[in-house]
Amino acid sequence: MHGENLTSWSFFFLEGFSRYPKLEIVLFVFSLLMYLITLLGNSTLILITVVDLRLQTPMYLFLGNLSFMDICYTSASIPTLLVNLLSSQKTIIFSGCAVQMYLSLAMGSTECVLLVVMAYDRYVAICSPLRYPIIMNRQVCVQMATISWVTGSLTALLETSFALRIPRCGNLIDHFTCEILAVLKLACTRSLLMDTIMLVISVLLLPIPVLLICISYVFILSTILRISSAEGRSKAFSTCGAHLTVVILYYGAALSMYLKPSSSGSQEIDKIISLLYGVLTPMLNPIIYSLRNKEVKDAVKKVLGKMYLQQTQEHL
Repeated sequence: MHGENLTSWSFFFLEGFSRYPKLEIVLFVFSLLMYLITLLGNSTLILITVVDLRLQTPMYLFLGNLSFMDICYTSASIPTLLVNLLSSQKTIIFSGCAVQMYLSLAMGSTECVLLVVMAYDRYVAICSPLRYPIIMNRQVCVQMATISWVTGSLTALLETSFALRIPRCGNLIDHFTCEILAVLKLACTRSLLMDTIMLVISVLLLPIPVLLICISYVFILSTILRISSAEGRSKAFSTCGAHLTVVILYYGAALSMYLKPSSSGSQEIDKIISLLYGVLTPMLNPIIYSLRNKEVKDAVKKVLGKMYLQQTQEHL
């Protein structure tokens, strides 16, 4: 499968977890279950933020965007993984690889920006509650969400277009998806331009957002500790705790993937991290927000109650 210097491969082989055939069926069940939970959880979260008027606030607007992102992100790679786990020919056509790489990068980059926006939203809500409706009006929220999507889409387009134009000396990707770092390992020579693009975008979308989020939470925590009401402190900790948990899970995996030396660690470890990063985090996001947020739990109960009542009336 590796050959001479060819750049016009019409398809790629995905190594995936084929070195561990006995593990593939376990991974298939594990990935399928988590993917279905991801679809169900995030779709439910989007549904309740649309139908429940109490949740049509800036925080839940951003949360709906996050859920939609997670659905797109997992749907870009997990179906291919599921098919290849049961197939002996683990291949993907060039155009499919390009689309998969672009969608994964676009959704991941958009989420990096959106998590900063959500931290700013919590900062304004807790540190300047009286000015919150003015600062975070609907027009500003839509603009912030749009900036997140545009930033993610453009950086992904830049990375994908350059990554797929680099001369490759093979078409065997040692990964279960067209992950950009795995594809770049097929390059015949190192590209200084591509390395620079990857480094600049990684720094802009990983450590800088983490720093901004940390600064926001320093002010948030100092304000929460000054709240005299125990109930007020509990509610503030609840909404911020959910967001902070998601941030730690997401950026922890992303930083370990994209800001480590290319020679460190094994490719198998990278695959496991990618699987957790690509399946586990999107699955946990709606669970975290539901468990730590009374408004979300009440809205879910309300929607489920209406559905149950409607079904009961139809049967009668």
